[in-house]
Amino acid sequence: MRNLFSLEGRTALVTGGSRGIGKMIAAGFIAHGAKVYISSRKAEACEAAAKELSAGGGTCIPLPIDVSSVAGAKALAAAYGKHEPKLDILVNNAGAAWLEKFDAFPEKGWDKVMDLNVKAPFFLTQALHGPLREAARADRPSKVINIVSIDGIAVNPQETYSYAASKAGLIHLTKRMSLRLIEDNIVVSAIAPGAFASDMNVDARDKGTDVAKRIPSKRIGTDEDMAGAAIYLASRAGDYVVGATVVVDGGVSLSRVQ
Repeated sequence: MRNLFSLEGRTALVTGGSRGIGKMIAAGFIAHGAKVYISSRKAEACEAAAKELSAGGGTCIPLPIDVSSVAGAKALAAAYGKHEPKLDILVNNAGAAWLEKFDAFPEKGWDKVMDLNVKAPFFLTQALHGPLREAARADRPSKVINIVSIDGIAVNPQETYSYAASKAGLIHLTKRMSLRLIEDNIVVSAIAPGAFASDMNVDARDKGTDVAKRIPSKRIGTDEDMAGAAIYLASRAGDYVVGATVVVDGGVSLSRVQ
């Protein structure tokens, strides 16, 4: 039981790991003993984040690649394969959002968000299926963790049409993928964050006190809240959580539907 949440000896890849929720998860994994690779679209930011995350004595390696296309997903898998033959944990966190009124919502705001939020997690997991399978055992499965959103569960008043649809789609895709990949001892699950301070959620970042008033827990999420959920799913503790979405939002998604 003492090692229930340990990630010692495991290797992880976190997309969108240079900032926000991805960086929170990467830091948590490193603190619990994992060797972590992070990817992001911007090379400079990716390399700076990896250096920062390695400063405490852990290991974080940057792989700056845009995964919004199938070619990008394959390129990231190939880059990772130059370093490691096996992959214990994949976190599909890279994402995008688009806010626009209904009558003006553009096709590019649909395609960009859908490509990164739904297509990329599927095709990156497909591209890394071999390394995930190589690491997987019945008594220690590999893990795929998709980062979704409470906007895929309960309606947000903001007009983020493609974002809400993409996250709802990824929640269901998580279920479908989980049934296939558990055959290979790969456990697929998801985390649905609420308000966490990040460049994606500027209200939580810049107006945290005001946002907290609308959350039943009366605060926005912390780095530890996000890291804790991810460590749970990635470790032995989460081995039996197949296809489920863990909601980490202080109760706000429940308050939306009352």
